[in-house]
Amino acid sequence: MAIKELNRIRVVLAELNKKNKWLADKLGKNQATVSQWCNNARQPSVETLFEIAEVLDVNVRKLLVPSKIDE
Repeated sequence: MAIKELNRIRVVLAELNKKNKWLADKLGKNQATVSQWCNNARQPSVETLFEIAEVLDVNVRKLLVPSKIDE
């Protein structure tokens, strides 16, 4: 079964030259959990997604794969 990409956490981390471990430390989360989010194996809660956006100083929308192209 293919994993559906729902978030762009890994992409945004790469753009900012940050690592999973750094994000895990900032959020007080287990590095394995953050890795699962980055691989889209699991998804963070909405609340956690907003925390991630705050830590990375990005709009939360940047962390999500768009459901359709804006017109």
